[in-house]
Amino acid sequence: MLKLHGFSVSNYYNMAKLALLEKGVPFEEVLFFGGHSPEALKLSPRGKVPVLETEEGFISETNLILDYIERTQPGKALLPEGFFAQAKVHELAKEIELYIELPARACYPEAFFGARVDDAIKAKAKAELLAGIATLKRNGKFSPFVAGDSLTLADMLFCFSVDLAYAVGKKVFAIDVLEDFPQARELLERFKHNPNVQKIAADKEAQMPAFLEMVRSSKP
Repeated sequence: MLKLHGFSVSNYYNMAKLALLEKGVPFEEVLFFGGHSPEALKLSPRGKVPVLETEEGFISETNLILDYIERTQPGKALLPEGFFAQAKVHELAKEIELYIELPARACYPEAFFGARVDDAIKAKAKAELLAGIATLKRNGKFSPFVAGDSLTLADMLFCFSVDLAYAVGKKVFAIDVLEDFPQARELLERFKHNPNVQKIAADKEAQMPAFLEMVRSSKP
């Protein structure tokens, strides 16, 4: 059985978790916060979350985990047929990660953990985030899912990146990054009614107090 190492507050962990749940793949969750201890680095060369444990060994990096799950596991297909269509899904997923998730992540400390982010970093993040949203608006299909009429790996990124980017926009920049993007707003609302997303949200909420305590205790 596959084992997913990570923790329920991590949005990248939840991307992989949603793929497994949507495909109906049996898997075991193993609590793992990453880090740079020798034990952690045996699982993940960069000490990052998530890590997928297979019979052959460990895989890190979320996009590769998602690809491995899709290529090796039965159940609902999360990639369309055809090399071009599959490439477009990967393109959208990469755009969401690089141009939406990563700029928003620079502001997570201020948005969610009460820290202060340097104004220059925030200005750069805001510009990149808005450009990323514009890119997704141009390239996404949203009919109703990101890449078309069926759920794909791009939606795993969307579901657990755009919601946080929206929160960053509100909390840090006092703007609605989806104001002129109703299709994205509607898809986020659709995911709120997905039973697997609801389960992931409940698991995240249950683990949040312990995670916040760990964050507080790790501060100097």
